[in-house]
Amino acid sequence: MNNALELMTGVSLAACAGMRAWLPLLIAGLLARFGYLPLNHQFSFIASDGALIVFGILSVLEFMGDKVIAVDHLLDVVGTFVRPAAGAVLASSTLTGMDPAVASALGLVLGGGAALTVHSGKAAVRVKATAMAPLHVGLGNAGISTIEDLLASGGAFLAVFHPAIAFCFAILGMLFAACMVALFIHTGKKLAELFRRGRAGIKATRSPSTGQ
Repeated sequence: MNNALELMTGVSLAACAGMRAWLPLLIAGLLARFGYLPLNHQFSFIASDGALIVFGILSVLEFMGDKVIAVDHLLDVVGTFVRPAAGAVLASSTLTGMDPAVASALGLVLGGGAALTVHSGKAAVRVKATAMAPLHVGLGNAGISTIEDLLASGGAFLAVFHPAIAFCFAILGMLFAACMVALFIHTGKKLAELFRRGRAGIKATRSPSTGQ
């Protein structure tokens, strides 16, 4: 692969890591083991037996935990640090034609940034889904989680075999995630303003009686 395609593959894998920290690493490691994904030699450890076992165990734990309300939010808190790190490793590992230091720097900026963007959007969607839990009895969170499983796994395979197409989807995913974060912040500001006005109104109604 040339540098452009390697970057597309890396960023696309990193975007998948924004939804699942360990599953894209597991898929990338397995594909590298079977010769479908060339790796920068400094990151060849992701295809080692030990790494694949760890990635497999953690993928199963993340898969199960992400289906449970409260546990999924805990995973998102931890994922704020883990998923960008996984994205950086994935992006760096695909840059085979670059110096390892340059690959690491690009992976950190592009891969870590892509994973963090997608992760932030995912977390915002989960908060909204949890707020509506009385309506869907938790099934909404589990359903969203299943969709994320499919996107993360399917996206990882697509990134390796059709990097240009995967990159387009990754960009769209990051734009969608950014919109979700912006909407979440806007809603939060509106709720905070309503709360502030409510408190001000309560104080205003109490002050006359206090004066008497």
